[in-house]
Amino acid sequence: MTTQRLPHHSPRLSLWASLGIPLAIAALLLIFEPTRLDFAISDLFYLPDEGFVARHNVFFENWFHDRVKQAVILIGVLSIAGLLLSFVYRRWAAWRLPLGYLVLAMGLSTAVVPPLKTLTGVHCPWDLTRYGGGETYSPLLGERAPTLKPGRCWPGGHASSGFTFFALYFLLRDRRPRLAKVALVGAFALGTALSLARMMQGAHFLSHNIWTAVFDWLICLGCYALMLYQPAPKGSIATPLGDQAASSSP
Repeated sequence: MTTQRLPHHSPRLSLWASLGIPLAIAALLLIFEPTRLDFAISDLFYLPDEGFVARHNVFFENWFHDRVKQAVILIGVLSIAGLLLSFVYRRWAAWRLPLGYLVLAMGLSTAVVPPLKTLTGVHCPWDLTRYGGGETYSPLLGERAPTLKPGRCWPGGHASSGFTFFALYFLLRDRRPRLAKVALVGAFALGTALSLARMMQGAHFLSHNIWTAVFDWLICLGCYALMLYQPAPKGSIATPLGDQAASSSP
């Protein structure tokens, strides 16, 4: 007697956890302008006679800035190469869609930042008179003071180098849910570490980096829903693969 393998379906995606929470965070940032919190945290890293504590720190610049960016670019190049090779080698064909997702999600997560910086013109903390610069602070939705050099600091570009790895969580969510959770924690931890490093250098406020995390999560989620998510039909019982039986993903 042979047993027929049921088609694979994705674990149920909770709209409240995956979509509602980041949208609620974005709404709170818009409704309650986080200026006081941003200044309070940035003040911790600023010395009046010296500037921001890590502004010219070689380790921060080399490793938390340059090397991390280079690593993300390398992963992107390898993903694109793997995607192209999947059209050549039949054995790689099964990876075509997952690799296509990874390329698209990570590409959009990082590509969305530069145009938003140009569009909003928000200054970095180190540009402001409060921290020894020459620019006047204005909130995200406020009117910008006249300036010859518009800011390019919202959202946090460097933080996206870490939060873009939310894509790995969604890539692994259906196949290796336990490993996916590790990827989720890792992406959040890396994005948070890079955010903190840039805040210590005076490059961003806390809210800039929170916005980056929200954008990157929503982009990775949206690409996942369009490309990889396969919900089980209503009334059916899906047989999970691998270690999905023990998982409950958002």
